[in-house]
Amino acid sequence: MAPVATTFDELFAGVPVMAILRGMPADKSVELAVRAWDLGIECVEVPVQTEEAAGVLAAVVAAGRERGKPVGAGTVTTTERLGWAVDAGAAFTVAPGLNAEVARASVTAALPHLPGVATATDVQAARGIGCTWLKAFPASVLGTEWFRAMRGPFPEVPFVATGGMDAGNASAYLAAGAKVVAVGSALEDPAQLPLLAELLRPQG
Repeated sequence: MAPVATTFDELFAGVPVMAILRGMPADKSVELAVRAWDLGIECVEVPVQTEEAAGVLAAVVAAGRERGKPVGAGTVTTTERLGWAVDAGAAFTVAPGLNAEVARASVTAALPHLPGVATATDVQAARGIGCTWLKAFPASVLGTEWFRAMRGPFPEVPFVATGGMDAGNASAYLAAGAKVVAVGSALEDPAQLPLLAELLRPQG
């Protein structure tokens, strides 16, 4: 079994897609996680908005552990939810916005944290407390021009485009400057699977 990566640079190395499995029972979540891994998507996120969802996360973490795949906890907006993520064995945490207390506590727990940002002020604040990769949210509302604009003042910042992303628009956001796109329902749509596979094919 391959060791699970411990930084976002390692987690996202060469793979521009992350899967988000929100609001589904454990068996369905594991099924879609396996589908993602089989496609070549290394990173899977399970939001933990409830204790029940934390149980789903634990099930997907267990499935990922068998394959050496990292599974993260999403919507980690409080230290309580961070505790659920730690207990479930998450490899990283994700949030829709920036909460410095949660971000620092996550890093202290040895879980890299991916906070949500939507403005230049957010970006500076997140980088100022040591977050390296940032989640642009909601990406479909911000639009591709947001990523192009942010490349001017923040060329060194890697962004994950999240919110409203699917196999149809992902390539446009990657071309605009996003390093990774996070998709959810696309994994349930057979018509989108070949498009996702195309995104994951090495370019050159």
